[in-house]
Amino acid sequence: MWRKAVLRMPGDMQALTCSMVPAHPWVYGVGRQEASGSYLSPTNAVDYLAGKLAGQGAEITATVFMICANSHAEFMPLVASLSGVLPLPALNQVQRMAQTAATQAVTRMQLPGKMGGGLPAAAVLSTSAQRLALNAQRIAEAKAGAALGASIGGLQSALAGFAEARQSALAMVSEAMTALQGKSAPAWVFTAKGAAASVGAAMKKDVPHQDAVFTLAVLFVGKDLGQLEAMIHDDSHAGA
Repeated sequence: MWRKAVLRMPGDMQALTCSMVPAHPWVYGVGRQEASGSYLSPTNAVDYLAGKLAGQGAEITATVFMICANSHAEFMPLVASLSGVLPLPALNQVQRMAQTAATQAVTRMQLPGKMGGGLPAAAVLSTSAQRLALNAQRIAEAKAGAALGASIGGLQSALAGFAEARQSALAMVSEAMTALQGKSAPAWVFTAKGAAASVGAAMKKDVPHQDAVFTLAVLFVGKDLGQLEAMIHDDSHAGA
Protein backbone atom coordinates (compact mmCIF):
# COMPACT_ATOMS: atom_id res chain seq x y z
CA MET A 1 0.00 0.00 0.00
CA TRP A 2 1.00 3.60 -0.50
CA ARG A 3 2.08 5.62 2.51
CA LYS A 4 3.72 8.93 3.28
CA ALA A 5 7.30 8.73 4.55
CA VAL A 6 10.57 10.58 4.94
CA LEU A 7 13.60 9.25 3.06
CA ARG A 8 17.10 9.38 4.55
CA MET A 9 20.33 7.75 3.40
CA PRO A 10 21.44 5.05 5.88
CA GLY A 11 25.00 5.19 7.14
CA ASP A 12 25.85 1.71 5.87
CA MET A 13 24.42 1.96 2.33
CA GLN A 14 25.92 -0.80 0.20
CA ALA A 15 25.98 -1.50 -3.53
CA LEU A 16 22.59 -2.56 -4.85
CA THR A 17 21.80 -4.28 -8.14
CA CYS A 18 18.28 -3.75 -9.45
CA SER A 19 16.21 -2.53 -12.38
CA MET A 20 15.12 1.09 -12.20
CA VAL A 21 12.36 2.81 -14.18
CA PRO A 22 11.61 6.53 -13.76
CA ALA A 23 8.30 8.16 -14.70
CA HIS A 24 8.07 11.93 -15.02
CA PRO A 25 6.46 14.55 -17.29
CA TRP A 26 9.37 14.51 -19.75
CA VAL A 27 9.38 10.78 -20.52
CA TYR A 28 8.27 10.52 -24.15
CA GLY A 29 4.73 9.18 -24.46
CA VAL A 30 4.05 9.27 -20.72
CA GLY A 31 3.59 12.92 -19.82
CA ARG A 32 0.89 15.16 -21.29
CA GLN A 33 2.39 17.83 -23.52
CA GLU A 34 0.63 21.19 -23.72
CA ALA A 35 1.62 24.66 -24.85
CA SER A 36 2.07 25.65 -21.20
CA GLY A 37 4.37 22.72 -20.38
CA SER A 38 4.58 18.99 -19.63
CA TYR A 39 2.38 17.34 -17.03
CA LEU A 40 1.93 13.91 -15.44
CA SER A 41 -0.58 12.75 -12.84
CA PRO A 42 0.27 10.20 -10.14
CA THR A 43 -2.30 7.78 -11.59
CA ASN A 44 -0.77 7.87 -15.07
CA ALA A 45 2.75 7.59 -13.63
CA VAL A 46 1.80 4.50 -11.61
CA ASP A 47 -0.04 2.94 -14.56
CA TYR A 48 3.12 3.35 -16.65
CA LEU A 49 5.33 1.77 -13.99
CA ALA A 50 2.89 -1.08 -13.33
CA GLY A 51 2.89 -1.79 -17.05
CA LYS A 52 6.64 -2.34 -16.90
CA LEU A 53 6.01 -5.35 -14.68
CA ALA A 54 3.97 -7.11 -17.37
CA GLY A 55 5.49 -10.41 -18.42
CA GLN A 56 7.70 -10.76 -15.35
CA GLY A 57 7.09 -14.39 -14.42
CA ALA A 58 9.20 -14.75 -11.31
CA GLU A 59 8.41 -13.40 -7.88
CA ILE A 60 9.71 -9.86 -7.52
CA THR A 61 10.43 -7.30 -4.85
CA ALA A 62 9.41 -3.77 -5.80
CA THR A 63 9.80 -0.34 -4.24
CA VAL A 64 8.47 2.96 -5.59
CA PHE A 65 9.42 6.44 -4.44
CA MET A 66 7.02 9.14 -5.66
CA ILE A 67 6.69 12.89 -5.28
CA CYS A 68 3.87 14.98 -6.72
CA ALA A 69 2.62 18.56 -6.65
CA ASN A 70 -0.07 20.83 -8.05
CA SER A 71 2.34 23.46 -9.37
CA HIS A 72 5.82 23.66 -10.82
CA ALA A 73 6.88 25.92 -7.94
CA GLU A 74 5.90 23.19 -5.45
CA PHE A 75 7.41 20.42 -7.57
CA MET A 76 10.91 21.87 -7.94
CA PRO A 77 11.99 21.72 -4.26
CA LEU A 78 10.58 18.19 -3.95
CA VAL A 79 12.69 17.04 -6.91
CA ALA A 80 15.75 18.76 -5.44
CA SER A 81 15.21 17.07 -2.07
CA LEU A 82 14.79 13.60 -3.56
CA SER A 83 17.81 13.90 -5.85
CA GLY A 84 19.80 15.21 -2.88
CA VAL A 85 18.99 12.17 -0.74
CA LEU A 86 19.33 9.68 -3.61
CA PRO A 87 21.83 11.28 -6.04
CA LEU A 88 21.24 8.99 -9.01
CA PRO A 89 22.05 10.19 -12.54
CA ALA A 90 18.41 9.66 -13.60
CA LEU A 91 17.11 11.88 -10.80
CA ASN A 92 19.72 14.54 -11.48
CA GLN A 93 18.58 14.51 -15.12
CA VAL A 94 14.97 15.05 -14.07
CA GLN A 95 16.04 17.96 -11.89
CA ARG A 96 17.80 19.56 -14.85
CA MET A 97 14.74 19.04 -17.05
CA ALA A 98 12.49 20.59 -14.43
CA GLN A 99 14.81 23.58 -14.15
CA THR A 100 14.84 23.96 -17.93
CA ALA A 101 11.05 23.79 -18.02
CA ALA A 102 10.90 26.59 -15.49
CA THR A 103 12.82 28.96 -17.75
CA GLN A 104 11.74 27.89 -21.22
CA ALA A 105 8.28 27.87 -22.77
CA VAL A 106 9.09 24.79 -24.84
CA THR A 107 11.14 22.02 -23.23
CA ARG A 108 13.28 19.49 -24.96
CA MET A 109 11.87 15.99 -24.55
CA GLN A 110 13.72 12.71 -24.27
CA LEU A 111 14.17 10.61 -27.38
CA PRO A 112 11.40 8.02 -27.84
CA GLY A 113 12.12 4.68 -26.22
CA LYS A 114 10.46 1.32 -26.53
CA MET A 115 7.06 1.54 -24.90
CA GLY A 116 5.01 -1.16 -23.25
CA GLY A 117 5.93 -3.83 -20.75
CA GLY A 118 9.37 -4.95 -19.72
CA LEU A 119 12.03 -3.89 -17.26
CA PRO A 120 15.50 -2.67 -18.17
CA ALA A 121 18.41 -4.95 -17.36
CA ALA A 122 19.43 -4.94 -13.72
CA ALA A 123 22.40 -2.69 -13.04
CA VAL A 124 24.40 -1.55 -10.06
CA LEU A 125 22.61 1.35 -8.37
CA SER A 126 25.47 3.83 -8.19
CA THR A 127 25.65 7.08 -6.27
CA SER A 128 28.55 9.49 -6.02
CA ALA A 129 29.32 8.44 -2.44
CA GLN A 130 29.45 4.77 -3.40
CA ARG A 131 31.83 5.54 -6.25
CA LEU A 132 34.11 7.46 -3.89
CA ALA A 133 34.16 4.51 -1.50
CA LEU A 134 35.02 2.13 -4.34
CA ASN A 135 37.86 4.40 -5.48
CA ALA A 136 39.25 4.45 -1.95
CA GLN A 137 39.18 0.65 -1.89
CA ARG A 138 41.02 0.48 -5.22
CA ILE A 139 43.67 2.85 -3.91
CA ALA A 140 44.19 0.60 -0.90
CA GLU A 141 44.50 -2.47 -3.13
CA ALA A 142 46.98 -0.70 -5.39
CA LYS A 143 49.03 0.29 -2.36
CA ALA A 144 49.22 -3.34 -1.23
CA GLY A 145 50.24 -4.50 -4.71
CA ALA A 146 52.95 -1.88 -5.05
CA ALA A 147 54.73 -3.25 -2.00
CA LEU A 148 55.86 -6.33 -3.92
CA GLY A 149 59.30 -6.21 -5.51
CA ALA A 150 60.01 -2.54 -4.78
CA SER A 151 63.16 -0.99 -3.38
CA ILE A 152 63.11 0.39 0.14
CA GLY A 153 63.34 4.00 -1.03
CA GLY A 154 60.83 3.52 -3.80
CA LEU A 155 58.52 1.64 -1.48
CA GLN A 156 58.59 4.40 1.12
CA SER A 157 57.89 7.04 -1.51
CA ALA A 158 55.08 5.00 -3.04
CA LEU A 159 53.52 4.27 0.33
CA ALA A 160 53.59 7.93 1.28
CA GLY A 161 51.90 8.86 -1.98
CA PHE A 162 49.30 6.15 -1.67
CA ALA A 163 48.63 7.02 1.97
CA GLU A 164 48.06 10.65 1.07
CA ALA A 165 45.77 9.77 -1.85
CA ARG A 166 43.87 7.24 0.24
CA GLN A 167 43.43 9.69 3.10
CA SER A 168 42.14 12.31 0.70
CA ALA A 169 39.71 9.85 -0.88
CA LEU A 170 38.47 8.64 2.50
CA ALA A 171 37.97 12.23 3.64
CA MET A 172 35.89 12.91 0.54
CA VAL A 173 33.82 9.79 1.22
CA SER A 174 33.29 10.81 4.84
CA GLU A 175 32.26 14.33 3.87
CA ALA A 176 29.90 13.03 1.17
CA MET A 177 28.28 10.51 3.50
CA THR A 178 27.91 13.08 6.28
CA ALA A 179 26.23 15.45 3.86
CA LEU A 180 23.93 12.72 2.54
CA GLN A 181 22.94 11.51 6.00
CA GLY A 182 22.04 15.07 6.96
CA LYS A 183 19.49 15.31 4.15
CA SER A 184 15.91 14.08 4.05
CA ALA A 185 13.11 14.10 1.51
CA PRO A 186 9.35 13.62 1.90
CA ALA A 187 7.86 11.09 -0.51
CA TRP A 188 5.07 8.66 -1.09
CA VAL A 189 6.43 5.11 -0.95
CA PHE A 190 5.17 1.72 -2.07
CA THR A 191 6.79 -1.61 -1.21
CA ALA A 192 5.61 -5.08 -2.17
CA LYS A 193 6.84 -8.60 -2.82
CA GLY A 194 5.13 -11.32 -4.82
CA ALA A 195 4.01 -12.21 -8.31
CA ALA A 196 4.55 -9.33 -10.73
CA ALA A 197 0.87 -9.16 -11.68
CA SER A 198 -0.16 -8.95 -8.02
CA VAL A 199 2.43 -6.28 -7.27
CA GLY A 200 1.32 -4.24 -10.28
CA ALA A 201 -2.34 -4.49 -9.27
CA ALA A 202 -1.55 -3.46 -5.68
CA MET A 203 0.50 -0.53 -6.94
CA LYS A 204 -2.51 0.87 -8.80
CA LYS A 205 -4.78 0.77 -5.73
CA ASP A 206 -5.40 3.95 -3.73
CA VAL A 207 -2.83 6.03 -5.62
CA PRO A 208 -2.26 9.18 -3.53
CA HIS A 209 -2.72 12.82 -4.53
CA GLN A 210 -4.57 11.95 -7.73
CA ASP A 211 -5.34 15.59 -8.56
CA ALA A 212 -1.63 16.50 -8.83
CA VAL A 213 -0.30 17.48 -12.26
CA PHE A 214 3.45 17.15 -11.64
CA THR A 215 4.78 13.72 -10.69
CA LEU A 216 8.12 11.97 -10.40
CA ALA A 217 7.97 8.27 -9.55
CA VAL A 218 10.85 5.79 -9.59
CA LEU A 219 10.29 2.04 -9.64
CA PHE A 220 13.02 -0.27 -8.31
CA VAL A 221 12.77 -4.03 -8.90
CA GLY A 222 15.26 -6.60 -7.64
CA LYS A 223 15.75 -9.71 -5.55
CA ASP A 224 16.57 -7.82 -2.35
CA LEU A 225 15.80 -4.11 -1.93
CA GLY A 226 16.60 -3.96 1.77
CA GLN A 227 19.07 -1.13 1.16
CA LEU A 228 16.29 1.04 -0.30
CA GLU A 229 13.78 0.07 2.38
CA ALA A 230 16.33 1.17 4.98
CA MET A 231 15.88 4.70 3.64
CA ILE A 232 12.18 4.72 4.53
CA HIS A 233 11.17 6.30 7.82
CA ASP A 234 7.50 6.10 8.80
CA ASP A 235 5.30 4.35 11.35
CA SER A 236 6.08 0.89 9.91
CA HIS A 237 9.66 1.49 8.77
CA ALA A 238 12.23 3.06 11.08
CA GLY A 239 15.09 2.79 8.58
CA ALA A 240 18.27 0.83 9.16
